[in-house]
Amino acid sequence: MPLTHGLKQRHLSMIALGGVIGAGLFVGSGSAIAAAGPSIVVAYAISGLLVMLVMRMLGEMSAANPASGSFSVHAERAIGPWAGFTAGWAFWFLLCVAVGLEAIGAAKIVTGWLPGVPEWSMVALFMLVFCVTNLAAVKNFGEFEFWFAALKIGAIALFLVIGLLAILGLLPGTDSPGMTNLTGQGGFLPNGSEGLIVGLLASVFAYGGLETVTIAAAESEHPVQGVAKAVRTAMWRIAVFYIGSMAVIVTLIPWNSKSLANGSYVATLEHLGLPAAGEIMNVVVLIALLSAMNANIYGASRMACSLVARGQGPKGLGRISGGVPRVAVLTSSVFGFLCVLLSYWRPDDIFMWLLNMIGAIILVVWFFIAVSQLVLRRRLEQEAPERLAVRMWAYPYLTWAALAGIAAVFLLMAREEGTRTQLYYTGGLVIFLAVLGYAHQRMTAGTATAAAAAGVPAAAPAAAEPKAAEPKAKAAEPKADEPTPAATPGAGNGGTEAAAKPAKADD
Repeated sequence: MPLTHGLKQRHLSMIALGGVIGAGLFVGSGSAIAAAGPSIVVAYAISGLLVMLVMRMLGEMSAANPASGSFSVHAERAIGPWAGFTAGWAFWFLLCVAVGLEAIGAAKIVTGWLPGVPEWSMVALFMLVFCVTNLAAVKNFGEFEFWFAALKIGAIALFLVIGLLAILGLLPGTDSPGMTNLTGQGGFLPNGSEGLIVGLLASVFAYGGLETVTIAAAESEHPVQGVAKAVRTAMWRIAVFYIGSMAVIVTLIPWNSKSLANGSYVATLEHLGLPAAGEIMNVVVLIALLSAMNANIYGASRMACSLVARGQGPKGLGRISGGVPRVAVLTSSVFGFLCVLLSYWRPDDIFMWLLNMIGAIILVVWFFIAVSQLVLRRRLEQEAPERLAVRMWAYPYLTWAALAGIAAVFLLMAREEGTRTQLYYTGGLVIFLAVLGYAHQRMTAGTATAAAAAGVPAAAPAAAEPKAAEPKAKAAEPKADEPTPAATPGAGNGGTEAAAKPAKADD
């Protein structure tokens, strides 16, 4: 049974707006501010610009070729099967570990309210709830995520309004801080360039997960339009929610305030003396973490299903029941359930241990996205320009600029002792996956060659992704497709709505 087109445009738009806002922003920003001081705004702006470029590149490729494997499919088409294998399984691992991180973060909030409840029991409860949620129809995931994301967006918007009023001195009972917190307490760069670098690396992790929206788009009613709209939405979300929030926080509260360790949003509201605002924000943070858990289980299961469909994983993992890859959902949740045991044995160390495991994986994914876009854009312009419904700005110059930015972040991670461990973990994982993927590619090619030499038809590779079951009235809509050559728009599963008729370029 195929995957279903169960996500509506409103689901996709809300997932793009707030689906993956989680621990990186709400929990991790406090330590980032402590390291960078007021210059955290610059750090978020720099990394935000980088992720805007990456999302635009990904949007271009995904609109031309919607697939539940997203950038993994694009990497396979542009570079080779080994690249799709490496990028896909690395991202799958990232999301699986992130599920555990979100569950632990959420459990810490609840046990703060209920001191007698063991942390591991809450991790187990959250994992059970969201594993079951993702075993249901995709429309249930979409509806669940729609309301969760709406609450997060509403809370951040309200926070920004309250913060702006306080900065202007218009909030009753508060005085405008002016520039005191930005220029005092050691200045705008209190810890020098070293602090800015640490803040920059932390902000990169906060942006991780935006790619999930292009995975979800393949199961939407209108994949091409959905991708284009989601990418545009991500742009202003970065500017307003992430950078705007950091600007409000460091303007209102001293960067070296110890209360930031408990969460920057909560600390800011408590600093303003708003009754119960801190506790209300804690509820929002809890919901944000649970929402991100939900989105990460979804993204991991679809990526695994896509890899299996292309012959790059165990066949049993791609089994679909009721339009949902239930085996992939269960497998993608295993690491989260493992965190239940880790929370029981090492509750104080587990969060940083998990963070070190996945710290640089997102940069590897961004690298594959940029290289893939360089190749596929040139191919599309020559062979199927009508499929460019979304276009990368100033190609190829900004693509090369993004690659340079990614390389610079890698170098900064290698330079900083605190992030070098993350680089070692990620480097080891990526090398292992690349070697495994290349060996699989050679073995598959060798099998096909031997079969051809013997005059026996080789078994067709499982290249096609699971096609999404589409409403009859929407038969012309693009499908979640496999890595077919971009030279044949509309052929096989590679066709899109844009291939059937010229698409208006979204410049």
